[in-house]
This record gives sequence, structure tokens and C-alpha cells, in this order.
Amino acid sequence: MHTGRPATTDGSSGTEMKFDEAQAAAIAHLDGPMMVLAGPGSGKTTVITHRIRRLLDQGADPSGILVITFTKAAAEEMKARFLALSAAEGDKTDGGRVTFGTFHSVFYRILRTAYRFPAGNVAGETEKRAFFREFLAGERFETEDEPEFIASVINEISYVKGNRIDPRYYYSQNCPEEWFKKLYDGYENWLIQSGKIDFEDILLMCAELFAERKDILSACQRKYRYILVDEFQDINRLQYEIVRLLALPENNLFIVGDDDQSVYRFRGAKPEIMLGFPKDYPDAGRILLNVNYRSCREIVECSLRLIAHNRKRFAKELVPARKGGRPADLRVYADPVAQAEDLARALRGYHEAGYAWDEMAVLFRTGMSPGLPAEKLMEYNVPFAVRDRIPDLYGHWIAKDIFAYLSLGAGSRKRSDFLRIINKPNRYLSRDAFDTPEISLEAVSAFYADRDWMEERIGRLDADLRTIGRLRPAAAVRYIRETAGYDGYLKSYAEFRRMDPEELTEIADRLAESAAGFATAREWMEHAARYEEELDRKSAGPSEGTADGPRVTLSTMHSAKGLEFPVVFLIDVNEGIIPHRRAAQPDDLEEERRLFYVALTRAKERLHICAVRERYHRKQEISRFVEECMGRSAQGQPEKAAGKRRNG
Repeated sequence: MHTGRPATTDGSSGTEMKFDEAQAAAIAHLDGPMMVLAGPGSGKTTVITHRIRRLLDQGADPSGILVITFTKAAAEEMKARFLALSAAEGDKTDGGRVTFGTFHSVFYRILRTAYRFPAGNVAGETEKRAFFREFLAGERFETEDEPEFIASVINEISYVKGNRIDPRYYYSQNCPEEWFKKLYDGYENWLIQSGKIDFEDILLMCAELFAERKDILSACQRKYRYILVDEFQDINRLQYEIVRLLALPENNLFIVGDDDQSVYRFRGAKPEIMLGFPKDYPDAGRILLNVNYRSCREIVECSLRLIAHNRKRFAKELVPARKGGRPADLRVYADPVAQAEDLARALRGYHEAGYAWDEMAVLFRTGMSPGLPAEKLMEYNVPFAVRDRIPDLYGHWIAKDIFAYLSLGAGSRKRSDFLRIINKPNRYLSRDAFDTPEISLEAVSAFYADRDWMEERIGRLDADLRTIGRLRPAAAVRYIRETAGYDGYLKSYAEFRRMDPEELTEIADRLAESAAGFATAREWMEHAARYEEELDRKSAGPSEGTADGPRVTLSTMHSAKGLEFPVVFLIDVNEGIIPHRRAAQPDDLEEERRLFYVALTRAKERLHICAVRERYHRKQEISRFVEECMGRSAQGQPEKAAGKRRNG
């Protein structure tokens, strides 16, 4: 297997660009299958674009070259870089006819040619969400977290269809089977009646087309003589089957990826597909792009120590090209507040030392992690932007329930407030008893005048609301959860939704933590409104090219894939968060380790790993990944005091 040493000069096309030995060997490959293992920061896009140019220089028909990526943005970026390279070299081969696209766009083009589909018959995400909202209402399926539930169901249906699973024998992760079966069947009927197909249908129909129409398959095989697939580790089984058919009989299949960065099992991607490529193509070449041009030696070594604990992988030794780094820095804090405060101060310190805001990133495993840090960044006037929309703690349905309780405790009698909480926990109160814009509990009692046991429940609710109104916010939240029974409701709802109850109680814990900083419910709720408004503005887009100028990037580890920053902070590196508490099986744990590997390798010069000792008055364990990547136990690490600067 080829590996690289910097650097040789590419003799093709007259370019003076230098490549290491492995890059040069990959670029020079012409015919037959080839697997290129591309470590982090190893220049895989450069290899792909220059290999296309090499094929054209050797006489390949540009319309016969197909480059497949996983997102439209990646396809456009790859095409732009290739066209820029071609223009710089005075392209005389009409390279503009090379096809760049996603799996779905390429296969849909084939289907349109075969079936003459009209434009606009692919169901968009907005259409699908609108259908499910109407369907849920029509079936009287009520959920507290409807947007999240709909998104989860859409993803689950995609997984079932993409993996060809019979929905009759599928155990839903989001709701009871009878619900999922109704939702699945209703969705499929809607697609048929509206003359639509979805992304999974594109793949399934293309596979069926190739199986039934060998003439069309043969025509496509003759057209696309050279196929290049980027980020191959993210491929699913159905995509792979179609690509394998398309590459026959010459098998000029050039795949580029890194099995150590396969982090989309929930979408059907499996590293086993890439690991099995040498068995599927015994004559395939294999090249390891093993020079990391992104990260310094200390960060590369840290990441390699971590990923070596995975068993299902190609063993790799990566060589760092960047010098002048420092070892990864572990920061352990007493609690999340101390972590967030020091994060804000450290980012300001780096900026004062000369780093631009957009040269820094804060990465986290779960979407709820950045809520408190975002508040502190606002407080310390650190400009930031988020790649994923940060889930708004105060916009969460649990927060809305808590605020409704507080408003009623403060004297509100709005029907909307009562309807939010009357059956949380279940008091068996009918909405019909709350039929006026302003509610009188005396009138509700009159509604149930012939049922003494209901009057007792109404009296208990009234007493609870009076008590809540006398308490400070933190004590009120505790009363709502423990005495009024709201935590019991959360547990029963989690069971219905097949969620880990901790996912919901953690939201309530975060709210209790926030409430502790305020003397009155009104102050807390006003703060929440200001935060939501500011967060909405901060969530406008990425850190580059914004009206507000450069900003620190806040991103989940998944969304940070493909990015790089001189300075990276990883926060909440604790057991239960990373690896996530749901990662119970060996394959799940390996995926979590790959995700942490992706996070580590985003850093170029400075890497800070942050963990906490306590959260919501409960002891927290530092992630096992810290010991694995740093080569020593982190449990005895002294706590870092918030506010003490240490910028690398």
C-alpha cells in the first residue's frame, strides 16, 4: 500500500504543484478499482480534482467522468475547485462536461430520462413536514414535541426504506408500533396520491430500473466509464449496490474516504462497507494518504491514540506536516457554569493574543450543550455563529410548561396557560371545562359539581398554583417537578415516546439551573425572552461573510466534519454525553469514538478538552475517551478555576 512523504512535483499538465508520494500515486491511477484511505487533513479534494485532470489529459471523455458526493454543497465546491484548476492550466479538454452530483441528483437524472418524470415531483422537506402535521391532527395523535417528533419520524421512515426493512416487522424508536405503521402507510399513500417520490424512492426505483431494464443499465455503464466517490465511508448499502452496478464491467471505481470518520450509522452508513471493499474488489489498489497537513504533531498523536482503541478499522499511521504545536490541554471544571465562564474568557484571551474570531470553534456532542456557553458568550460580548441551530432551552415545550405554571402562580388566568398544564401530571381534566379566554377555577369546579373527586383535584391544583406564586423561581421549579408531579409526567411521556427519561429531565435540570440566578419569575422570563431574541440573531449563519464580521463557530461534532480551525474547544467531554448514554453496544461505542476522533482532528494548533465534575448536583465522570487520547487517567485532574486564563 502506498503511503506518502512530502513532496514530489506533479509532471502532468505542466503544473508545478507539489504532492507527496501517496497523493501522486492516487492522482496517477487510471483504470480499475482503487481505494484511497484519506486521513484527516490529507488533501483528498486536491487528489480528486487533480485525478480528474489527469484522466482528461490521458484522453478520457469528460462526459464519461462521474464524481459523486453526499451533499449538494460538497458537489458544488468540488466542481468549483476542479474548474478553477482547469482554468489555471488552460483547459483544452472541455472539463465543464464532467458530472458532479449527489447520489440522489445523479440517480434522479437517470430516472427522469427513463420515466420522463415531470419537474418538481420529488417531495421536499417542507412538504413532508406539512403532510405529517395534517396527518397527526387528523388522526388525533398528540405529541408535546411535534416538530422534533415529525423530524424523527421522517428520518426513521428514510432509514426503513433505505435499508429495505419491512415496516410490519420494524420496532420504532420514536413511538408505539401502531402509530409508526399508520404514519408510514399514510405517508406512502400521500406520495402516491400526490404523484410524488422521496429521496429513498429515487434509490429504490433506480435499483429496480437497473434490475428490470438491462438496456438502460448498459447505456449508463457505457456513459460513465470513470466513477469517483468522495466521503465513501458515509455510503449506505443501497447506494453501494447501485454504484457497483454502474461501474461494471470495467470497474473503474475510485473511492476516497476514511473509515475512521464514519459517523452516520443512524442514516444507514456503515464502515463495514468500506472495510469490505478489498473483498468485493480483490484486484483493487489501495493508497493511504497519510500526511496530515492540518494538525500539529501533538494533536495527530492524540487522535491516533484514541482511534487505535477501535477494532473495526484499517490500521493507519499518519505523519504530521505541521510543526510548532502544543499538547492537548485538559480542563476540568467544578460545574457547567465554571466551564462556560472560562470558555468565554479563554476565547477573548485568544482574540487579544491575535487570533481572529473565526479561527476558533467550540464543538459539542449534543445540541443542548451550547445553551449555557452561548449565554456566557453573549455576556462577555464574544461574537459567535452556530452551524446547527442551537436548541432554544426557553423555547422548549418543557420550558413553556414551567413558564405557564409560573404565570398562573403569579395570577394569570389565561386559557392557553391552563391548557398547557392541566394534565401535566394527568388530572383527568377535560378541555371542555376550560372554554373561556379567562378561566375561573370556581367555574371549572361548577362544571364538575356532580363529581366530588374532581373538585378535590381542582382544589389541589389551585393550592399548588398559590404555593408556586409565593416561591422564588428555583424553588418554584423544584415544587412543580417534585410536589406538583411534573417529573412523573415527563417519565410517562418519555416511555410513550420511547425516549430515555433523562433526555427530558435534563431539560428540566437546565431550567432549574438557570432559574437559580433570578429573584423573581418575571425577571427570569424577561431574561429568557431577551436570550431567545439574541440567539435567533446569532443563529443567522456561519462565521464567514456575515454582516457582523468574523465570529467564533459553535457546532455539533457531526456538523464540524470537514472543517478546520487553529483553535478548538471541546466541551462537556463527560461520560453519558460523549460517549452518549445510548451507546450501549460495541458498534455504538466505536461510532462515538469515531465522532470524537473527528472532533479532535478539527484542531490545527491548539486543542482544549473540557469536562465538568458535577452537573445538576450530580457527580459526573470524565469521558473514557480522555484517557484513551491523552494516554493517562484524567480522573485525578485538578479542577480549573473559572476566570483563570490559560490560552494554550
